Amino acid sequence: MNEPTLKKAMDTLEFLSQDREARRLYEERQKYLHDEASMIEWATEKGLAEGEKRKAIEIAKNLLSFGIEVSIIVKTSGLTESEVEALKD
Repeated sequence: MNEPTLKKAMDTLEFLSQDREARRLYEERQKYLHDEASMIEWATEKGLAEGEKRKAIEIAKNLLSFGIEVSIIVKTSGLTESEVEALKD
């Protein structure tokens, strides 16, 4: 760790150990930042999963248009048989 970063950490620690209200506010801020990071991570993972699902559906539709068997599409796309069958309509 470099010197300025270490000094900043030490100054923060000293300040927080002297003032209970400052420590409480600091802890609330840290919790907020942690919660916010967790929400962003969750939303990112959810978005990626939705994107993967949409892509699988798009590919399955294309394969159906080429006459590929449903069982093969199920095996290769990760979609269920009923999901693939529903794409036929």
